[in-house]
Amino acid sequence: MAAQIKYADVEVGTELPAGSFPVTRATLVRYAGASGDFNPIHWNEKFATEVGLPDVIAHGMFTMAEAIRVVTDWVGDPGAVVEYGVRFTKPVVVPNDDRGALIEVTGKVAAKLDDNRVRVDLTAMSAGQKVLGMSRAVVALS
Repeated sequence: MAAQIKYADVEVGTELPAGSFPVTRATLVRYAGASGDFNPIHWNEKFATEVGLPDVIAHGMFTMAEAIRVVTDWVGDPGAVVEYGVRFTKPVVVPNDDRGALIEVTGKVAAKLDDNRVRVDLTAMSAGQKVLGMSRAVVALS
């Protein structure tokens, strides 16, 4: 599958469709099973608060994966993402209720590079706080 977005049709400043991704404690337990990361800060409220966290927090890699969905949904091909990196700035706190937390992600084309590639800068927020810093992806377009 090739990228559905054409390099010639993209300009610096092009905004990607935003995404909102709900996270519940059940989501975290499923992710722990898939990833093998059973650190109790991701599912045990008592343990999380004892180590100084406000509550259970989402896995960093889970948060990172949710954020890149904005890019893969936009480009139409997960394989088009050739580089991706973030800094973890704040945790996604996931309360033990029916609503859980929400990760809200926006993206913008920040640069046009050589070889039909673009750099997309992402902003990921949860509970009014930026949860990822320096979140950037390089995407190969057609």
